Amino acid sequence: MALTRKMLSGMGLTAEQVDAIIDEHTNVTQGLIADRDKYKADAEELPKVQKQLDDQQKGDNDWKTKYEKEHNDFESFKKDVSDKESAAKVRDAYQKLLEDAGVASKHLKTVLRVTDFSGMKLDKDGNLEGADKLTESIKSDWSDFISTTSTKGAGVQDPPAKGGKAKTKEEILAIKDTTERQQAMAENIELFQ
Repeated sequence: MALTRKMLSGMGLTAEQVDAIIDEHTNVTQGLIADRDKYKADAEELPKVQKQLDDQQKGDNDWKTKYEKEHNDFESFKKDVSDKESAAKVRDAYQKLLEDAGVASKHLKTVLRVTDFSGMKLDKDGNLEGADKLTESIKSDWSDFISTTSTKGAGVQDPPAKGGKAKTKEEILAIKDTTERQQAMAENIELFQ
């Protein structure tokens, strides 16, 4: 039921009293209407605020995801570095084993390039595990690259010219080894002039 002038006049109030009551009633009503409009605007903003809150809470989970990803990436980086250091140590130890087995230095890079180091491990002293077996396999697998040097003495049938008798031209031409024949020719150059 609405508050009207007619109702107030029927209660026996004077015109001034009715006007005062209506003015106050209007002020209160307008204040309530202003509050209603404010609350209505706030209610319309609520979905936006809720979305921001949800996004923020989702963002809170994002930092955790980002942290875990960065942490996992860092751990894998550390493992890669450690693996590379271990592989370099194994490679160095195998190179030393190759050198000790007698593989010529000019062939070391070639042998190292084709060698599979995945099954090789270092012991606590920094040596390759099963070095004896590896040395045997190196000597059999890479025998073509192992250089052997031997010193051969002068043949008894062809003693050196110095201190002995001079060779004749026919004897020099009869030498089958070209290196020895050329050396003998150089020593006895006067015979071939």
